[in-house]
Amino acid sequence: MYDLTDVLAVDAVSSIPPGSSLLVSAPAMTGKEAFLYDCLADGASDEQGTVVVTTGGDAEDALDRIHSRSSALDPDTLCGIDCRTDSDRENLERDDGSYITRVTTPSDMTGIGIGITNCFERLHDVGVDRGRLGLSNLSTMVTYSDKETVFKFCHVLSSRLDSAEFLGLFLVDSTAHNEQTLQVVKQAFDGLIEIRETEGTREARVKGLQPEPSEWVEL
Repeated sequence: MYDLTDVLAVDAVSSIPPGSSLLVSAPAMTGKEAFLYDCLADGASDEQGTVVVTTGGDAEDALDRIHSRSSALDPDTLCGIDCRTDSDRENLERDDGSYITRVTTPSDMTGIGIGITNCFERLHDVGVDRGRLGLSNLSTMVTYSDKETVFKFCHVLSSRLDSAEFLGLFLVDSTAHNEQTLQVVKQAFDGLIEIRETEGTREARVKGLQPEPSEWVEL
């Protein structure tokens, strides 16, 4: 089981089954990426593997942000997949032991899937059998493709997470899409974490993992 309560103090995330996929939905500028990196670093500190997929930002920067959150993690267990159209296409074995693989565009979902499988195999080779995957963010993929294609990608990826017994966390910008698009994408996930900002305070709640939504709690 996976426990996110060190990051989000809600009972619903205290015992998440391996292979689960969670959608993290929040407006822009509400700290959803920071929340994702906190969750990934929390797992890495517990000797879990980490795979982060960046569709807009630099994967090297993402790995550095995760590493900065924990001095206890092993860089050999950190993998990144950089999907920016302007990124260097060469794969990179970094000096600290972490690894970056490149995909030419966020719309290349086959390439992203291959990259994820390669990262899972790499982690398995260094003795990692549990871990967390984070994708930032699905909104970019919808922009380059369409909601139905992204839904199918997430559905296929959920099977890979289940086989690897990893936990998946996927970001989406809730203000970038209409309600129909969000509803289609949400169907691919086992649960939903919503983040909002109220009077300068960030709050989150969890839906789908228990019969009733959790209360809003401060992050």
